[in-house]
Amino acid sequence: MLYLLAEWLGFPGPLNLIRYLSFRTGAAVFTALLIGLVIGPRFIMMLRIRQGKGQPIREDGPQTHLAKRGTPTMGGLMILTSLIVSSLLWMDLSNSFVWACLFVTAGFGAIGFADDYDKVTKRSHKGVSGKVRLLLEFIVAGIVVFLIVDRTGTDLYLPFFNNVVIHLGPLYYAFAMVLIVGFGNAVNLTDGLDGLATFPVIMASLALLVIVYLTGNAKFAAYLGIAHVPGAGDLAIFCGAIIGAGLAFLWFNAPPAAIFMGDTGSLALGGALAAIAVTAQHELVLPIIGGLFVVEALSVIIQVGWYKRTGKRIFRMAPIHHHFEQLGWAESTVVIRFWIVSIVLALAGLATLKLR
Repeated sequence: MLYLLAEWLGFPGPLNLIRYLSFRTGAAVFTALLIGLVIGPRFIMMLRIRQGKGQPIREDGPQTHLAKRGTPTMGGLMILTSLIVSSLLWMDLSNSFVWACLFVTAGFGAIGFADDYDKVTKRSHKGVSGKVRLLLEFIVAGIVVFLIVDRTGTDLYLPFFNNVVIHLGPLYYAFAMVLIVGFGNAVNLTDGLDGLATFPVIMASLALLVIVYLTGNAKFAAYLGIAHVPGAGDLAIFCGAIIGAGLAFLWFNAPPAAIFMGDTGSLALGGALAAIAVTAQHELVLPIIGGLFVVEALSVIIQVGWYKRTGKRIFRMAPIHHHFEQLGWAESTVVIRFWIVSIVLALAGLATLKLR
C-alpha cells in the first residue's frame, strides 16, 4: 500500500527509501513486531474470557501438560493480524505473488480457526473432520499453485546442482499442492510445546528471506546458478513480516506460555512457508530448511503405520518431541535443543546456494 502510494507520488524526498527492498523488509519486521506486542495482551485477555477452559489437553499426554489447562488458544489470530497488516503496508500490492502468499496464509488460517473454535466450544473437542480439513486445504493450495505457476512454470530445480531441472509438466501442480498442505500440517504437528514451533518458523522464514531476495535478483541468481524469478524478491518483505509477527508471539508464547498458537497459526504459517518456497522454485530445499517439521510429521506417520501393522510403538509417544519428554527431558530442554536443530538446518538450506 505504502509502496504504491510512494510510487504514485514519484518517491519524493524521504519516501525514496520505500523504493528499496531492504528498507521495506526491515520496516515490515518492525511493524509486525510492534503490532504484535501492542495487541498481544488484549488478544490474550479477550480469548481467555471467551474460551473459558482454553485449549483441551490430551489426557494420554505427558502429565506435566495438565498444568496448562486454561491457557487460551487461537493465538494465531494475533500472528495473522500483525503479519497481514504489515505485509499490506509494505509490499508491492501489484505483485501477484503477494496475493498468492496472503491467500494461503488467510485460507489456512481460516481452516485452522474453524478447527480451534470447534475444539473450545463443543464438548467433544474433536474439531473439524480430518477429511474435511484436508479437502479445504487442497482447494486453497490448488488456487495458490495456479496463481504462482502462471508466472514460474512447472520445472523442478534440484538443490546441490547447477541448473539441473526436472520437467514435471502437469504433475507439478499436484506436487506443489501436496507440499503446501503437507508442510502446513507438519508445522501444526510441531506446535505441541511452549515456543517449539514459533522459533523454527522464524528461522525458516529468515532462510527463505535470503533465498527469495537472491532469486528475485537476476545478477545474484545467475552468479549462484539458481532460477531467477522476477518479482519473487518482494516476498522478502513477507518473510520479514512473518519474522516480526513470530517474535512478538514468542514474547507471549515463551515458557510458561500465556497463549497457544493453535491450528489457526500453525497451519497458516506452514502453508505460507511452503508457498514462498514454491514461488522461489526451492521446493526441495524447504524440507532441509524445515527439516525439524518434516521429522515431526514423519514420526507421527511412522508411529501410526507401525502400530496398525504390528500393534507396537516405535516411539514412546508421537510427535517425536513427546518421545523425548517421556525419556525424561524437561520441556525447556526439548524446546531449546530443537531450536538449535532448526538453526543448523536453516544454515544447511542456505548452504545449498553455494554448493551448486
